[in-house]
Amino acid sequence: MFPSKHRCTHPYDGYICRHHLHVSAFSKHLHRAAKLSQIDKRVTAHTFRHSFATRLLENGTDIRTVQELLGHTDIRTTEIYTHVVGNRRAGTKSPMDCLFN
Repeated sequence: MFPSKHRCTHPYDGYICRHHLHVSAFSKHLHRAAKLSQIDKRVTAHTFRHSFATRLLENGTDIRTVQELLGHTDIRTTEIYTHVVGNRRAGTKSPMDCLFN
């Protein structure tokens, strides 16, 4: 997905190949893009993961599906995203919903 600019010799098999960018190189480009976009908040690749999970839950995707897509083994890890989504989404209810329903 993010190929390196340079080709090199494979360390085990000896053929010419192109490695992928190191995580730090991707992070540098991401931070630069955020700065150029005038985003003042901290942006990491993990930010996209949180946004992805939150949007899925907001759009009514089953929490078990989100769990599988994110690769979580424990549903409690995925449930962390439900507090961000709000009171009528992802099967969560606020105390006020209980009083008025």
